[in-house]
Amino acid sequence: MELERIQALRRGDEATFAALVAELDPILRRAVRTYVSSPAVAEEVIQETWLGVIRGIFAFEGRSSLKTWVFRILVNRAKTRAVRESRTVPFSDLDADPTDEEASGPLVPVDPGRSAEDALIADEAMRELAVAVESLPPNLKMVLTLRDVEGWSSEDVCNALGIRETHQRVLLHRARSRVREAMRPYLGREGRRA
Repeated sequence: MELERIQALRRGDEATFAALVAELDPILRRAVRTYVSSPAVAEEVIQETWLGVIRGIFAFEGRSSLKTWVFRILVNRAKTRAVRESRTVPFSDLDADPTDEEASGPLVPVDPGRSAEDALIADEAMRELAVAVESLPPNLKMVLTLRDVEGWSSEDVCNALGIRETHQRVLLHRARSRVREAMRPYLGREGRRA
């Protein structure tokens, strides 16, 4: 299946490319924000990544999965761009409101069966979880996101980030520990109220 997909991409099959974009674009959008803070720069890095895929598909040797290869292109482009952009602030960021909930959408779907108190506690916990993950150093946040949010295998994470298995395990453990510590006030809350 993967080989057929690669061959279709090499033939310039637009439907295959569109399917790949639909599949991977959400994780790329989340991952790029680990490296760059500006939405405009993030969008440029994603576009550069997809151009890199188009230009480099013939050189892809299949030593990793296609998903991992695309992600590696993103990481390389994002790291390069982050270094360049670290000294400037784009004009597009000057009028952005980081507290605008309309732009980011709700963190949790509303469950009509929940009590108002449960809804508030769950919403607060989700906000704290997002803050805890966001406050992690980039390397910890990336490993945690790929493993626990995206469900990537340890091998894929190692290949995508260019790290050893042992290092990946250490980073994941540290990330989970920090998030667990930040979430301590919310863990077991349901049991205490019963």
